[in-house]
Amino acid sequence: MSKKEPSKKNLALFSKNIDPIKFELIRNSLFFLVNEMALSLVRSSYSGILRDNMDFSTGIADRSGEMVAQGLSLPLQFGPMPDAIAAVCKRWGKNMNKGDVFILNDPFEGGTHLPDVFFIKPIFINKKLFCFVCVCGHQIDVGGRVAGSNASDSREIFAEGIRIPPLKLIDAGKQNETLISIIEKNVRLPVNLFGDFRAHIAALKTGENGIYELIKKYTTKELIKYFKELLDNAERITRNAISKIPDGVYKFTDYMDCDGVELNKVPIKVEVQINGDSVIVDTSGSSKQVQGAINSTYSMTKAVSYFAIRSIIEDDMPNNGGFFRPIKVIAEEGSIMKSTIPAASGARGVTLLRLGDAVLGALSKAVPKRVSAANEGGPTLYSFGGYDSTKNPFIFVEIFGGSWGGRPNKDGIDGIGHPLCNQRNIPVEFIEMEYPLRINGYGYVPDSGGAGQYRGGLALFREFKYIGDTPCQLQIRSDRSYTPPYGLHNGENGSLSKNILNPGTNKEKVLPPMVTFILNPDEVVRFIIPGAGGWGKPENRKLENLLYDIKNGYLTERYARKKYKDVLLDSNTKH
Repeated sequence: MSKKEPSKKNLALFSKNIDPIKFELIRNSLFFLVNEMALSLVRSSYSGILRDNMDFSTGIADRSGEMVAQGLSLPLQFGPMPDAIAAVCKRWGKNMNKGDVFILNDPFEGGTHLPDVFFIKPIFINKKLFCFVCVCGHQIDVGGRVAGSNASDSREIFAEGIRIPPLKLIDAGKQNETLISIIEKNVRLPVNLFGDFRAHIAALKTGENGIYELIKKYTTKELIKYFKELLDNAERITRNAISKIPDGVYKFTDYMDCDGVELNKVPIKVEVQINGDSVIVDTSGSSKQVQGAINSTYSMTKAVSYFAIRSIIEDDMPNNGGFFRPIKVIAEEGSIMKSTIPAASGARGVTLLRLGDAVLGALSKAVPKRVSAANEGGPTLYSFGGYDSTKNPFIFVEIFGGSWGGRPNKDGIDGIGHPLCNQRNIPVEFIEMEYPLRINGYGYVPDSGGAGQYRGGLALFREFKYIGDTPCQLQIRSDRSYTPPYGLHNGENGSLSKNILNPGTNKEKVLPPMVTFILNPDEVVRFIIPGAGGWGKPENRKLENLLYDIKNGYLTERYARKKYKDVLLDSNTKH
């Protein structure tokens, strides 16, 4: 490993003929605009997965499809947007017109997994393509064998729901009724789905109107110039930041518990190569694509790798495609990181979160004081789906997280979504108001964060009682029930996840981490997510922090005496 100086060619902050004040005004206007798109979607969506879980992303791309701005939403969906736009351009080429809105979800043609549906609108000025506004959102159901369309145990994509290649949902302002009719016949909740579709289209309209306002203020020629500068500026900042990381090859391997169908250790291997002002993230040697639905597309593998690198860069920078340029991501064809047809991918989120853990684990060897211990390792996703006594369908989908790993200077954060997801848990009141579910309990699990100088965030639990009239289908996607979130620098691992059916009764049963089964009326299921890893030696923890945790119920005295006995003994000696 060697220390490096930033390349002189990258030290200039701005290109020639760039007004830094105007640069900041345009940058902040774009940032405000993509967030307005996000707020529009939240305000008008029907489904909790969008409105409350906030499983969506908004973005603006230049006319080449390179992303110039992202909203404060889901990082996982922003990285694949260029691939989705490229798929639209490849299929439609010059047959894009003003008033068009394109839709797609096919993982093998621009998509990521079937529930994530991309909506892309090209913006034309004087009949010339100027830019794209984009929204991607997780839909509550797109058909398939299991309600919610994200079952871990589907064995091929044909079982997961309707596949939509890049098609025109709206053609020059006119809705494609044929496509709408086909989709309607293949989903369980068409009213909710099309309500959410309209919310996505409204968000695109918000973006389009904002672009027109910018053009009135700055002209298209000037905006094209500053779009380019936004991308180039982000690339320069990124390359300068990478130049400060010691050159070297850093490796890490992490494991998933299950291949989606059977308990079977699934390796995720990463080699991060730092060379001057560029990075290679090589996932070669990771598992071949598996029989279950946890396979990733290459676009998502790239997105996670970008995010992991971004999380260690301290500089403030525009969050756009210029950041992607110095980073090359390698994945083997037919692997779990770059799956090929007919691989199922509905539950691929858990694989991506494990990849993020592995990349950060490798980077912890390069920049140990910038990387936290492992977060909870991926939220637990569950889908309850069934019918009431009058045959009206319901589907409840939630991505339940989270806790962050101990940080180099602070404890891990309790009760916050995984940074890759940037989501929130759905409020209890909304769940009980809209679905045949009662929440028996929701809270922290004491003693669950990994011990350390800075402890890991605590695990959370939710306990549901199903109060419907007829049996329903329950699908669970979880992980870290055998391989815990890792600690760093002698910090201890976090606690394991667990899913329990009918806890505290003679029918209690510990469920597999990934499973689909029938849940009967009045049955109870408890979901416990993992606790995050700790950072640093436990004996270096400050006494006041330890006493605060005991006082507030985060740690029990018994646990503290076991894990932090040196801190307590030292305190007793001093007194």
